[in-house]
Amino acid sequence: MQIANNPGQTIKIGDMGKPLPGYDVELVDPATGVEGDDGELCLRLDPRPVGLMKAYYGDPEKTADAFRGGYYHTGDMASRDERGIITYVGRGDDVFKSSDYRLSPFELESVLIEHPAVAEAAVVPSPDPLKLSVPKAFVVLAAGHRAGPELAEDILRHCRDHLAPFKRIRRLEFAELPKTISGKIRRVELRHSEELRHGGGAVPAGLGIEYSESDFPGLKG
Repeated sequence: MQIANNPGQTIKIGDMGKPLPGYDVELVDPATGVEGDDGELCLRLDPRPVGLMKAYYGDPEKTADAFRGGYYHTGDMASRDERGIITYVGRGDDVFKSSDYRLSPFELESVLIEHPAVAEAAVVPSPDPLKLSVPKAFVVLAAGHRAGPELAEDILRHCRDHLAPFKRIRRLEFAELPKTISGKIRRVELRHSEELRHGGGAVPAGLGIEYSESDFPGLKG
């Protein structure tokens, strides 16, 4: 346990809390290596935290990558406010850019599942000629709801009402989510399907129906 809310600490709903004793936590920009208030959640290795593992067993390359530059790199992205409270953003390999804004699937999915028809959701970047990529949601419906354009429009409107304009879900598809044997969503498969659909060339057979904001006049603007 590296970050948490201690007894008596003011709770900021949805946030991780503050670093616990024994852990020197820094947020490091993955591109520049500079510490700041946004970046990869890392632990300083001098002094080395007592509770930190020594290595990945039998994998020296992975160990070297994780323990580099004087930090232990968690692979998690986070931000820190003026009070030192840390907010989880997402896994480093899941965060993506849209029109030069860095977007967290975790944040967008949290809004999606607030819609009563959404049981599960996964957001991935979908290639776009103008914005580099736009957020696309793959949605699993709750019992009693039927996929179709009316529901797609309602879910997209819900996102429009609860997200900043640059964070809005622009595309949506009703689909079962591919998962690992342990139940984790295989986002790599979803990203690959979007590259096939929007990356140029022929669209392969078997892809589901995609709904876009542009399909609904009431969502334009």
